[in-house]
Amino acid sequence: MNNLLRTAMAEAGETAESLAGHVGVDPKTVGRWLSPGRVPHPRHRMAAAKALGREIGELWPDAVRPRVPAWFRPWADLEREATALRSFQVAVLPGLLQTEAYARAVLSSGPLAADEVEGYVATRLERQAAVLDRPRPPLTIFVIDEAALWRGDPEIMRPQLDHLVAISERPNVLVHVLPLRAGFHPGQAGAFVIASVDGDGDVGYIDDQAEGRIVKDIAPLWHTWDTLRSVALPRDLSREHLEARTWLR
Repeated sequence: MNNLLRTAMAEAGETAESLAGHVGVDPKTVGRWLSPGRVPHPRHRMAAAKALGREIGELWPDAVRPRVPAWFRPWADLEREATALRSFQVAVLPGLLQTEAYARAVLSSGPLAADEVEGYVATRLERQAAVLDRPRPPLTIFVIDEAALWRGDPEIMRPQLDHLVAISERPNVLVHVLPLRAGFHPGQAGAFVIASVDGDGDVGYIDDQAEGRIVKDIAPLWHTWDTLRSVALPRDLSREHLEARTWLR
């Protein structure tokens, strides 16, 4: 049997009949989920996990295997080896700073199929741990356009902003908000990251609509980065702005 699901149902006081009512399926369907190897449809997994107060990966671990696009793997390797990362985001918050709920919302808004999202969310959380929680984490500097702070459901954004404030208090993490009053700026051309890697110098990463790419000629990125840092709020004022979050009231 799927003992993970069976135990979760018992602890939540749910029967096959009651869980079926929450999810909107026949009780026989829930009974089949208890069989080894039977994995529900993505929307049924989400509904069942919510009804039981569990994460999907706790009930069906094989359905949440981390997924990394082939084109992203070289950058993920560089990211783990970097001694410093400088990241600018204009539309969404940086992947390394996203909460699980925020990452799920962002990834669900794109071209991924519903049953792929959880795997990519798991990958994003693993990336964060590999970079930010390693024994000697890199210096990470984030410049975030204020427009990204306005985008998202308030119920998702409040804990996300709490997370930004908390992580910005780490000595090796600097978070800077680029205020709307700064007007037009060169970063509007798109997000990018500059990684400093011992032995390899500095390399850049640029996202587009199809995939990301690594670039070696990063003089234009450095020029843009210096301009963005010059108009972004200092670290302490950025933290105060994130704590105030007046736009969510």
